[in-house]
Amino acid sequence: MRRNGARAVGLLLGAAADAVISDPRRGHPVALFGRAAQRLEDRLWADRRAEGTLFTGLAVGSVTLAAFGLESLSHRLTRGRNRAVIEVVLVAIATWTVLGGASLRAEASAVADQLERGQLPAAREQLTHLVGRDTSQLDPSQIARAAIESVAENTSDAVVAPLFWGAVAGVPGLLGYRAVNTLDAMVGHRSPRHQRFGWASARLDDLANLAPARLTALLTALLAPVVGARPGPVAQIALRYGNQHPSPNSGWCEAAFAGALGIQLGGANRYAGRTELRPRLGEGGDPQPADLGRANALSRAVGLSAALLAAAVARSVGAGARRTGPVRA
Repeated sequence: MRRNGARAVGLLLGAAADAVISDPRRGHPVALFGRAAQRLEDRLWADRRAEGTLFTGLAVGSVTLAAFGLESLSHRLTRGRNRAVIEVVLVAIATWTVLGGASLRAEASAVADQLERGQLPAAREQLTHLVGRDTSQLDPSQIARAAIESVAENTSDAVVAPLFWGAVAGVPGLLGYRAVNTLDAMVGHRSPRHQRFGWASARLDDLANLAPARLTALLTALLAPVVGARPGPVAQIALRYGNQHPSPNSGWCEAAFAGALGIQLGGANRYAGRTELRPRLGEGGDPQPADLGRANALSRAVGLSAALLAAAVARSVGAGARRTGPVRA
């Protein structure tokens, strides 16, 4: 098995593992990285961009370099079939570590179940596992909207984006991207503490997700028939509304999901006593609890297609490198 084939197989195995093996409640590598990053933040924090940029560089750089070193060491110590097997295992483990599609859909399903049983307080509490906004006063439609927005955005952040970077950069791409995205979740929001310190993490996350978010919108449009929609109109809605969101990336995913589900997302969100008005995305009615199951089905289809596409890209990248070969003086 050639190296590009090993990476492709590893990506597919890791995606399959994410679908069937639940994340551990304790000791997940991403959580361990988060705790280490928190300790680094405590040491470096200052209300300045310079310290935040150093924090981002050290946290992301250490993970990416460690992944590159592990991959390089495995290549030096093995050869032939053993090398391919080791690469499959490394890529599969890294892929399973960074993907979060199954956990995302499980949390959204739990919210939908609570709403179905009429347990509004429980649904509001369950929703806090998906969003950072104040959920205490949300009605069923607003809960459904928040959950669907999270499913749409995280289908890109937790599934398509890591697969994208894994396809083009292997284990360093997988782990490096997850480090970037984790830091954005930790310090990238505009709180008083992180307004300046988190600037570099937020901008790096924006950059890392530029292509994956648009790829997510494209896959969502192509797979819209899964939820009874047509690709053309969904693509038009994504193009019309994708740039209207404050985030350069989230709007594309949310607009595409809104178009596919025939609903409208966006509106007022409350965060720690302040209200943010998000633009309305889409041209349908307000989301309903039943739309959550459809959003999950669409997310699952997008994740599967992204895994297949990532494997194909991994093979073509490796094949292209072999055809080009080294440049000789």
